Amino acid sequence: MPCQDGPVDEASALVEIAGATVRFGSFTALDGVDFRMFPGEVHSLMGENGAGKSTLIKALTGALRLDEGTVVIDGAARHFSGPRDAQEAGVSTVYQEVDLLENLSVAENIFLGREPRRFGVIDHRAMRRDAAAVLEGLGLSLDPASPLGRHPLAVQQLVAIARAISTDVKVLVLDEPTSSLDLDEVAELFRVIRDLKERGVAILFVSHFLDQVYEMSDRITVLRDGSLVGEYLTTELLRIDLVKKMLGRDVAEIAPREHVVEPEMPADPILSARGLTRAPGITNADVDIAEGEVLGVAGLLGSGRTELARVLTGVDRAHSGIIRIEGKPARLDSPRHAVNLGVVYSSENRRTEGLIGDLSVEENIALALQAQQGALHPISGARRRELALSWIEALGIKPADPDRLVRTLSGGNQQKVMLARLLALSPRVIVLDEPTRGIDVGAKVEIQRLVGELADNGLSVVFISAELEEVLRVGDRVAILREGEVAETVNAASLNPDTLMALVAQPDLPEA
Repeated sequence: MPCQDGPVDEASALVEIAGATVRFGSFTALDGVDFRMFPGEVHSLMGENGAGKSTLIKALTGALRLDEGTVVIDGAARHFSGPRDAQEAGVSTVYQEVDLLENLSVAENIFLGREPRRFGVIDHRAMRRDAAAVLEGLGLSLDPASPLGRHPLAVQQLVAIARAISTDVKVLVLDEPTSSLDLDEVAELFRVIRDLKERGVAILFVSHFLDQVYEMSDRITVLRDGSLVGEYLTTELLRIDLVKKMLGRDVAEIAPREHVVEPEMPADPILSARGLTRAPGITNADVDIAEGEVLGVAGLLGSGRTELARVLTGVDRAHSGIIRIEGKPARLDSPRHAVNLGVVYSSENRRTEGLIGDLSVEENIALALQAQQGALHPISGARRRELALSWIEALGIKPADPDRLVRTLSGGNQQKVMLARLLALSPRVIVLDEPTRGIDVGAKVEIQRLVGELADNGLSVVFISAELEEVLRVGDRVAILREGEVAETVNAASLNPDTLMALVAQPDLPEA
């Protein structure tokens, strides 16, 4: 293959894409990219947001057509007119957001649109039997008649995989499959992936978690700015070299922030909470945050991280407990109350609780400020444009086009737009729930740098992340959440990822 950089394998490829070129007007999203996958391998596609990964995946899965280039699956040239064509060729996809119907049963979701029929009507008995066989083949003990919505997200993810492989699958695309899973659930997913490898399925594993990429992948292809950088065996590519190839430049390890507070409780916290309880999720939680501090929050999935964020910002109302701001009791009965007191919230789910994709960057940035002022006091067009341009420049939002629809931006730049909207309110405390989820290494470094700069300028930040290294890199202190309670708060300088994991995973012992 041309443009090859790194080891090659002479075995017969299951997928061969040659010279893939995709243009959107004058913009070239893919520029002559070559890509291949082999039977029984896990292949990771890496690159910054905007590198062309999504475009290449869409070409492979039939979601868009190439302007130039060829796609060959199992030796046959393919010209997909849509995802159904790709599925018929053996290419199935499981997306980050599980696209199943929670009100239907597990079996109905697996065979949705392909239900077995008898005498013209759906044969539910046969469907449940066939679904049970698919689930058993994945080593899953699951009642096919049970409603999907009763199962946790991790199980729903596995049901989506079961749906994908219930056809004659040759290539399985997994798009950020672990973004919402805890450690045990990730381990179960990886067991399923390894089983599929043994069956000869080629798996495209898309993830921003480098640890998982190196644990699961046999081969890595790197894209940058729509072009192929190279294809490498995972065992022969150091992580630092992978990051350099993705970014196209040397990037020094981002240093932890200089710690601005002592490990004990701040003398004069800007926000203090005592005995916060909201069932389910939060039990008698105590929190203190100083001015200009980044308080990291770490805990296992289900420990109450998001629930705590929502109670601290008025999204959910605490059933008991008290919150004080600068020593004065504060009622945070709604996000509006919290905003009026200078406390704002960035949800972990940008798509459904954050940005409005079909509005422009300018409109999204001005949205919260306009809501605060009310419909009777509209922000002038000139003021709105000035506001947008100033935050685009301050946060380095790319492209620097205030009229660009937010849904067309990369994940990292969408997160910057969300930050701009909140910072336009001039808050005193900002609660960030998973602000770097689903964005690439370079964008993560930028967001982490921005958080540090905000704190250096006096803003208090609550920073919640499932990535423990990130919590330590950004935070001054770390609040350890276990079973809905802040078990302890520790100076970040005294921890490393291993010791923090030990604290997070430590079971709560009953009092003597």
